[in-house]
Amino acid sequence: MRYSSQVKPISYLKANAAEVLERLAEQREPLIITQNGEARAVLQDVASYEETQETLALLKILALGQQDVEAGRVKPAADVVARLRVKGPTG
Repeated sequence: MRYSSQVKPISYLKANAAEVLERLAEQREPLIITQNGEARAVLQDVASYEETQETLALLKILALGQQDVEAGRVKPAADVVARLRVKGPTG
């Protein structure tokens, strides 16, 4: 995704805040806010932010799992299933 068309100065945000928020919700594309010609912030709708946070959480879980594999902290799936069957559904 190219963000060059999604760059606006902070003065635009100040003058058009309601319109900007409406567009963010509809288009679900982030808006880069500049100040003195430099990128200073990224504005995005809440739904997109929540999706991003969920994705990051899943990636962190995968990374932790990979670390466990690399450190040898693994068990055969058959052993885990057998243990769960012995415990039963209530643990």
